[in-house]
Amino acid sequence: MALWGSSFIALKLAFQELPPLWVIFGRMALGSLVFLLAWRWSGRIEYRPGDWKYLLGLTICEPCLYFIFEAMALQRTSASQAGMITALLPLLVAIGAYLFLRERVSRMTLAGFLLAVLGAVWLSLVSEPDVHATAPLLGNFYEFLAMLCATGYTLLLKHLTARYSVFFLTAMQAFIGSVFFLPVAALSSPLPSVISPMAIASVAYLGIVVTVVAYGLYNYGVSRLPASQASGFVNLIPVFTLIFAALFLGERLNSSQMYAVGLVFIGLALSQWRTRVPPPAGILD
Repeated sequence: MALWGSSFIALKLAFQELPPLWVIFGRMALGSLVFLLAWRWSGRIEYRPGDWKYLLGLTICEPCLYFIFEAMALQRTSASQAGMITALLPLLVAIGAYLFLRERVSRMTLAGFLLAVLGAVWLSLVSEPDVHATAPLLGNFYEFLAMLCATGYTLLLKHLTARYSVFFLTAMQAFIGSVFFLPVAALSSPLPSVISPMAIASVAYLGIVVTVVAYGLYNYGVSRLPASQASGFVNLIPVFTLIFAALFLGERLNSSQMYAVGLVFIGLALSQWRTRVPPPAGILD
């Protein structure tokens, strides 16, 4: 979660010089190279008829649509606000787990979900355009769409880890992401003739540390925990993002935005309140 929180800052730095889709392609390509070099540790692959639709859905959700929406978001909102919107992911996963994995969702969780959504909307409405966020309302909406994609990704990942290794699923994301984003980036805009070492370092960090290490660690966690419990750790992303954005980008939240952030965290606390041990996760089928 610390690595994912830092990814918003790295993306912001890279987007200052490079077209967003080229940044996404660069991180996918670097991640693919790392996985190719380490393919001997790919692990189990137990294909079952019909799995193609789950594998396809996984990669469509993330990286394809997820990174498109996130790139559109970070062009318009601040890293701090985008990080706060990610706090909705555990609640979205809880709703998805109720619908597809047959996990129960309590009234307290639903109440927390509504409060957190209200806080996220409030955060967007009180945000004023500035150098860090030129269109925060639209940018935060795109980040919310990215979280919907991440929800589908987490649920599909939980289903597939029973038959496929974490290495294989993470590598597949990087390979398909490279193939998908290369033509899309080439058609969107040309690469600049001069690229600074900071931009190159940002893309390298995203490709190696975030795409390989952070996704690998998260996928491993999902393979060992119920989907709703694993996604609960995403609540830490906003905290790390706020800290990193203040340290490296000089971003600050005003008082109204801080109240909205507080409402989001209250909603998250309510949603995670447990009076009894929840039943184990079911099967996506």
